[in-house]
Amino acid sequence: MPFAAAFALAFVALVIAFSIAWMVQLRTRNAGMIDPLWAATLGLVAVFAAAVGPGAGINRVAVALGGGAWGARLALHLWRRNHGQPEDPRYAALRAQWGDAAAPRMLAFYLMQACASMILSIAFFVPAWSVATPAIPLVVAALATGLAAVLGESAADRQLRRHIADPANRGRVCTSGWWRYSRHPNYFFESLHWCAYTLWSIGLPWGWATLAPPFAMAWLLLKVSGVPMLEARLVHSRAGYREYMRTTSAFIPWPPRREEQHHNSERRPHP
Repeated sequence: MPFAAAFALAFVALVIAFSIAWMVQLRTRNAGMIDPLWAATLGLVAVFAAAVGPGAGINRVAVALGGGAWGARLALHLWRRNHGQPEDPRYAALRAQWGDAAAPRMLAFYLMQACASMILSIAFFVPAWSVATPAIPLVVAALATGLAAVLGESAADRQLRRHIADPANRGRVCTSGWWRYSRHPNYFFESLHWCAYTLWSIGLPWGWATLAPPFAMAWLLLKVSGVPMLEARLVHSRAGYREYMRTTSAFIPWPPRREEQHHNSERRPHP
């Protein structure tokens, strides 16, 4: 199948899927199920690209397994988190902010998810359409990066789920496991996952285009729909979250800053 036709078909399918999801949320008044749908459909785009692409077999297998496994795991996690629960506070806040215009603006928001998915899907389409194959060291680096990303995100999700499930932790900040070193380790590993396709595509035709997905994902999470919206709520709903923000890296896992270092830096005179 020609690249343009496959890319357009995937986009149309996403628009239809997200439009149906939007109609469902009109009835349920719960927009949160867009999250597992987004992960599942993007994983299916990876499988689709691998199935119809004319690229080398190893490229297509890597895309199908990497993108498909990532999408299935994340979709299942998000479904378990959101199904049967009240609407995610982020979406509830948007609905309240938009007021009478909530319905059309939510549709625009859903369709923007489809556009974002297509930017991310560049990571799948480039290798799936390339008859050239990466060098062995790049294959190893890409596979190691992808595996580390999936395992790391799975561990971070599991640690947070365990923290929330304990009644003793109600209203408290999770600082165990990866959450000791990053306020959003799941976001970091999510962005890292997209770097695996960039490594795989080094030297392939149009391989430079696969730089867009990891940068786009990091930008969305850090500047748009991830950290800003989430932390605006957490500073009011989690005891000690402001201090957690001062001592803990927002994104890249890093040893936490000691409290005494924070106070010393505040007392140090500035030139």
